[in-house]
Amino acid sequence: MKSQTIQTVKKKKFMSEFRNEGFGDKVFDVIVWILVILAVCITLYPFLYVISISISSGTAVSKGEVMLWPVGFDLSTYGIVMQNKQLWVSYGNTFFYTIVGTFCNIAFTCLAAYPLSRRQFFMRRKLNFFIAFTMYFSGGLIPGYMVVTGLGLYNSRLAMIIPFLLSTYNVMICRSAMEAIPEDLFENASLEGANDFQILWRIAIPLIKPTLAVLTLYYAVARYNDFFNAMLYLGKTELQPLQMYLRKTLILASTEILQSAGATGAAAAAQSTLKIRYVCIVIATLPILAICPFLQKYLVKGTMLGAVKE
Repeated sequence: MKSQTIQTVKKKKFMSEFRNEGFGDKVFDVIVWILVILAVCITLYPFLYVISISISSGTAVSKGEVMLWPVGFDLSTYGIVMQNKQLWVSYGNTFFYTIVGTFCNIAFTCLAAYPLSRRQFFMRRKLNFFIAFTMYFSGGLIPGYMVVTGLGLYNSRLAMIIPFLLSTYNVMICRSAMEAIPEDLFENASLEGANDFQILWRIAIPLIKPTLAVLTLYYAVARYNDFFNAMLYLGKTELQPLQMYLRKTLILASTEILQSAGATGAAAAAQSTLKIRYVCIVIATLPILAICPFLQKYLVKGTMLGAVKE
């Protein structure tokens, strides 16, 4: 009887702990969902606000009536902004720098990561050290400017591509992904007579496509958003990217868009300078917003590939 009583007490104690643990898990899940929903609202609200301002009427924007949803649907400001020729010139420059620059970035990143991932490469350790060293120490802004101008790249499209061919962090990610490929594949390909370039193109690159998709997104976003280097190395307006145009619009002179579009008098008065700025923001962010959903599925998989080793 005594043993049965002890077992009954232990069973009740276990069931009580189990119920408490289940309740604690539910509370934790609720807290996590509340935090996630709060984070989504905080992140999403600025986008909704900018879009609402851009499609609301100029009068409602001037009076501050727009808080979340559009007030007085009006797309006339989009037409005024799109009539500015410099916008499309800047758009073309940005697409050139982003597409060509990202292609060069991925190509040179793979060429740098492949030898660093091969264990038989005799310079592997030393080059890894020097590459990691540049992550913490660099020559600085002025020496970099002197190199670019000394090479005659100032006021040329190459000034936005050649000095920024590699990101050390991305090379490390690509190297780790290639190191995760079984060495037997490389050895078998070598025995079949394949050289290093064939192994890289036909084996390594196809096996790390998720990682390359993530690195492509990283490089493309960085190229698309780059304005500081353009401000340093591009003095000609016809070579400047979209971000420089956006900077001028947001900070310097939004009214020039109205004047260049011929919007004077009552038409100009009906438009809000704030609305013009937000329309430019929406137009500038549309390409990245359109591309990101297609690469979203590769973000976690590509970044973690090769990060954990057995």
